[in-house]
Amino acid sequence: MTWSIIAKDDLTGQIGIAVATRFFAVGARVPHIVAGQGGIATQALVNPYYGIDGATLLRDGRPPHEIVQLLIAADPGRESRQVHILDRNGQIAAHTGRDCIDWCGHLEGQGFSIAGNMLAGPDVLNETANAYLAHQSLPLAQRLIAAMKAGEAAGGDKRGRQSAAMLIHGKEEWSELDLRVDDHPDPLVELERLEGVSRRHWAVFRQFMPTRDNPAGVTDRATIDAGMAAALANQT
Repeated sequence: MTWSIIAKDDLTGQIGIAVATRFFAVGARVPHIVAGQGGIATQALVNPYYGIDGATLLRDGRPPHEIVQLLIAADPGRESRQVHILDRNGQIAAHTGRDCIDWCGHLEGQGFSIAGNMLAGPDVLNETANAYLAHQSLPLAQRLIAAMKAGEAAGGDKRGRQSAAMLIHGKEEWSELDLRVDDHPDPLVELERLEGVSRRHWAVFRQFMPTRDNPAGVTDRATIDAGMAAALANQT
């Protein structure tokens, strides 16, 4: 009922997931990222524990193919599930159960993995991949949205549109970007709008947040306000 892309930006080290579906609040269940380790998307008749337990296994350093096998071995409903994983080394593994609804399948490339079910056809994944490869000059967030919009133009979820989401992590455990469109007639367009808003505000503010290297971050409000004002002035 969904398609998603997991990708790693080799220049920044970011790992990101974008997803869209004809279902409510897809961002609440599908995407899972472990900073510096990898990403997991669990979909079809979603099993949330694929994300929860898979993240634990990524932290333990298990390779994607082993993680997938462990997850499906513990799940009697495995034939109704779809899951794919990309780790920090670019290793990929996926499972599409035989009871997932057509069209369903998986596609992988250098540094990205795409999977979907209940789609209009295989061109949804092919065009998602083609657009991702064609927009290498874009930052990861914009590149993921361009890829998903191309997949939607190829037919997307054959039932229609309702929700979309994007999750991106850098080296910190907290997300660099976590955007969700839970219920909207054109969710990818709304996701694109929110990403633009995030660049004007959140992307500027997050440089002042605590990090492992700087546990306090920046707490002086005058410094924060001046930094925000300077960044906003440069955007106009």
